Amino acid sequence: MRTKFDEQLATLNHSLIHMGSICEKAIVLTAKALVSGEIDLVQQIGALSGELDQMERSVETLCLKMLLQQQPVAGDLRHISAALKMITDMERIGDQAEDIGEIVTVMNHNMCYDFTLIDEMAKATIRMVTGSVDAFVQQDVEQAKQVVDSDDIVDDYFLKVKSSLIEMLTKNPEEGQDALDLLMIAKYFERMGDHAVNIAEWVVFSVTGLHKGEAL
Repeated sequence: MRTKFDEQLATLNHSLIHMGSICEKAIVLTAKALVSGEIDLVQQIGALSGELDQMERSVETLCLKMLLQQQPVAGDLRHISAALKMITDMERIGDQAEDIGEIVTVMNHNMCYDFTLIDEMAKATIRMVTGSVDAFVQQDVEQAKQVVDSDDIVDDYFLKVKSSLIEMLTKNPEEGQDALDLLMIAKYFERMGDHAVNIAEWVVFSVTGLHKGEAL
């Protein structure tokens, strides 16, 4: 019986790693589409988001099967419960990448703006997502806490992007719509970071039994 459960647990971990990889690819593509103006990439982002939707349902089914058939307790129960929460956050990361893609298709790619800050923000977000999933698979509380702390970096990037957009508007008031589009994109990246934090906090719960705000 335990052997079957271990096989299911391995499948669960593999699925979560794969979902994390898809999230990473989606964010990379959104940043590339934004900076390069390659609109064709948006279709790929939509496909990745759709794959995340399907995997969320698949993993959810697996988790429920494990709960009903194996009736896990203690750490195993927390592991599965955390996975159920994590897949929701990863699916939403895919949705937000798709939302950015939709903005990219209609925005003005000839605006006078340096995309370096937003690109760096995207890279920081990718590191958070990858780190949170790795922490879950390794059951590494310290790595999960590092992801939570990294949220300050992404938040700081958002403030810098906002300041740069204000400066852009001061110099070019006619680019108001462009600034709004970019602010929305930066906000989506910030939200992706928030989802990575959620994942990391569920990692801590799965290992320690404690959720955010509760002392070890």
